[in-house]
Amino acid sequence: MTDNLNQTAQQYDAPQDLLKDKVILVTGAGDGIGKTAALTYAAHGAQVILLGRTQKKLEAVYDEIVEAGGARPSIAVMDFRTAQPDEYQNLANSIEEEFGRLDGLLHNAGRLGERAPIDQYPVGTFMEVMHINVNAQFVLTRVLFPALKQAPSASIVFTSSGVGRKGRAYWGAYAVSKFATEGLMETLADEQGEVSNVRVNCINPGATRTNMRAAAYPGEDPESLKTPQDIMAPYLYLMGEDSSDTNGQSIDCQSK
Repeated sequence: MTDNLNQTAQQYDAPQDLLKDKVILVTGAGDGIGKTAALTYAAHGAQVILLGRTQKKLEAVYDEIVEAGGARPSIAVMDFRTAQPDEYQNLANSIEEEFGRLDGLLHNAGRLGERAPIDQYPVGTFMEVMHINVNAQFVLTRVLFPALKQAPSASIVFTSSGVGRKGRAYWGAYAVSKFATEGLMETLADEQGEVSNVRVNCINPGATRTNMRAAAYPGEDPESLKTPQDIMAPYLYLMGEDSSDTNGQSIDCQSK
């Protein structure tokens, strides 16, 4: 099933109005894949909520969406390193008050940390990576669940990685956090599969031209990699109604 699902997602040709009137929150929306996903969702009709650490970057994405004719997005500035529980809850309250529901949640924000062996890994960095990549995503999902349940059909998409499926040396906290992300997705999907309108899946972008990839592979030629724009088909597939029966799956954006 996974190979067929990967092919379906990778080759998906989204109708222009796929996400018309849907409300979708994208974390890490200031640049990279998050920015591209936000622009892509808006171009297909979504009302996008841009969440990130840097107001200026989010405002630039806002301007791009408006200039392209998309619905005016909302901006939410939050730093997952330091955010307190009331900040998450205030965001959830604002979404429910303004929109009454949330149709989609893309967990894109994350931190790479250091490329180092586990027995030498800095403890503080390990804890921070796990907090940003796992704990913060759990809390955000938890507080947004009431709004997601108000949607006729809601989609949660977590961002995984190949190193979150098979452990590889020197990927440290990042790999461990992605294993945890896969586990969080599978647990939540199994809980919700038969009892709610919320489906939960993972997406693995693969080798993509981003700042995080450049930090992980400083000697790699970025021109050899696909751009975020090149891998948007699965991101659209998982947010639209054509994936309404897809739950508990981990999809690759690129063929191996």
